[in-house]
Amino acid sequence: MGGPVGRSSTPGEGTRSRVRHADRPGGDAGGDGSGEGRARRASGDGGEGRTRRANGDGGTDGTSAKAAGGRGGSRGRGSRGPGGRGHSGRSSRRAPKSGTRRVLRWVSAVLALLILGAGGAGYLYYEHLNGNIRKEDLTLGDKRMADHKANAAGQTPLNILLIGSDARDSEANQKLGGAKETFGAPPLADVQMLLHLSADRSNLSVVSMPRDTMLKMPKCTAPDGEVFPASTVDVQTNQSLSRGGPGCTVATWYELTGIRIDHFMMIDFAGVVSMADAIGGVPVCVTANVHSRGANGRGGSGLKLEAGTTYVQGEQALQWLRTRYGFEDGSDLARAKAQHQYMNAMVRQLRKGTKLTDPAKLMNLAEAATTALTVDKGLDTVKKLYDLAEELKKVPTKRITMSTMPNVYGTGVNNGRVYPKAGDAEQLFRMVREDMPLDGKASKRKPEEPKDPSAPVGEIAVAVRNGTATDALGPVSGRAGDVEKLLKEAGFARATVDPDNVAGSARTGILYPSADLEGDAQAIAKALGVPISQVKRSTDVSGISLAVGADWREDGPYPVSKGTEKTPESAEALNGEEKGCMKVDPAYSW
Repeated sequence: MGGPVGRSSTPGEGTRSRVRHADRPGGDAGGDGSGEGRARRASGDGGEGRTRRANGDGGTDGTSAKAAGGRGGSRGRGSRGPGGRGHSGRSSRRAPKSGTRRVLRWVSAVLALLILGAGGAGYLYYEHLNGNIRKEDLTLGDKRMADHKANAAGQTPLNILLIGSDARDSEANQKLGGAKETFGAPPLADVQMLLHLSADRSNLSVVSMPRDTMLKMPKCTAPDGEVFPASTVDVQTNQSLSRGGPGCTVATWYELTGIRIDHFMMIDFAGVVSMADAIGGVPVCVTANVHSRGANGRGGSGLKLEAGTTYVQGEQALQWLRTRYGFEDGSDLARAKAQHQYMNAMVRQLRKGTKLTDPAKLMNLAEAATTALTVDKGLDTVKKLYDLAEELKKVPTKRITMSTMPNVYGTGVNNGRVYPKAGDAEQLFRMVREDMPLDGKASKRKPEEPKDPSAPVGEIAVAVRNGTATDALGPVSGRAGDVEKLLKEAGFARATVDPDNVAGSARTGILYPSADLEGDAQAIAKALGVPISQVKRSTDVSGISLAVGADWREDGPYPVSKGTEKTPESAEALNGEEKGCMKVDPAYSW
């Protein structure tokens, strides 16, 4: 994805080209001297490491690396808003417009070295970035996650779980994380967000689960062989990370939602700080002056902002993401809402800029991102992360929808904790499982015509099964036979009833096993009035299978939907273009 506009001098005739270093406050994470530098840099010193230059040389502390003949500047203090200067104050000469084409070729060459590692120093730097990335197993649970079902065009969705760890396992994290009694304790997954990228890449849905959610944990086996038995009582969801690592958080999500998780990306305190610095600031808004601190003057995130919009970065960005005392009712739900606003603002900030045309800033961002992240082994190289970013870029900002798992407060010993809201939570999870956009807009991208046309209807074999059962209701007797009769009336003489499979299906759907049967499956859908989007390719069937779902429990033709299913209001959906402003609790204003 793109980034904030960066400034770089353009090589002109008879001049040496300079690349200004990235706008960052003082070089240190946090910008006020309170934070450490990027965590776990390649230099291994745990504090301010050296950013390696593209030619393999070490750089100066806190500055950007040299790139393509550029010169890193001395430390500067960046402004919190756009356009603030963070360089050493030395201005570069303006280049004539005639040099633009040459500059573009130069930038492209640098990007090729960085992104693709094409030869020489570029390859060494590419391998260095790969070495920064920490990898873990995708899932530590016993259950095999279900495969995706392709849409009519043969495309499949993509689900990425974002995990924010509160680990206090390094000097940088301890300095940022507060409470000394937690140093060295097992980490907790204090931020959990599922990113669902639709199969046709037209929309992106984000579902947050409050860290206070109570649920039962699945059995998890850590990479070192330690076994964590399934819990028999409800446990707070953020404890999943301490049961062997992020793979147990993935297993916990799958156990609750049934949503296949393809990848995870985990970041800790120091990682948030370094990434926020590399981005160059994210605009956030509060309705009044706010200072997040406990009743005794301690606790809280420490966030202190004036009313209105502020560009936060470094430690202040981390404070925003961790704030609950001071926002709305002081709950974890308010914190999730603030996190959604931050993510929306970050996406807008990245997309409106051109960070990827500034090699020095690109290198800062690449270094920060690779040292900040722990990922599953399917995302273990810069190339794979870049390819993922390219897929995410296909979604326009207005088709991004943030939501929170619908929930209700617990009682008794779990008073103040939350539980998934019956009905609403499952509806949200089902919409994600079935690749339904949370913004309520049907995709305008038409599926490709099948490469293999349908056979004569009298030769098309289809097995019809009764999938009308729901969690509350049993299957409607005879529905498979009713639909079989409709098909035969339409000329499908080889339609039969599958009496053995009555597993519930929320929506009527048609599955086919191979491309040569796609046209036949679509012909069945057209004959019954079933939307083509509900015709999918699947390895779960050996022939064409039609499941009469819970949406067709009544006699008669298939009920034509008046629109895409609506996201529950309790999910508090927020569109990617909505800026929003967090309401401040008067008790935390100043």
